[in-house]
Amino acid sequence: MLVITRKPSESIIIGDDIIITVVSVRGDKVRIGIEAPKDVTVHRKEVYEEIRRSTEKPA
Repeated sequence: MLVITRKPSESIIIGDDIIITVVSVRGDKVRIGIEAPKDVTVHRKEVYEEIRRSTEKPA
């Protein structure tokens, strides 16, 4: 895992076309903005896990 420090309005770039920007920091909450191509799905982890659980076929 890469761990970096960013301030509000600073960004990181993943690959050539995904940009993660720190929008604001308030107390223990960080708001981020994500720019990605339309063919790249972006979900919060808990949403992604729920989608995976609901689409898995029972054994």
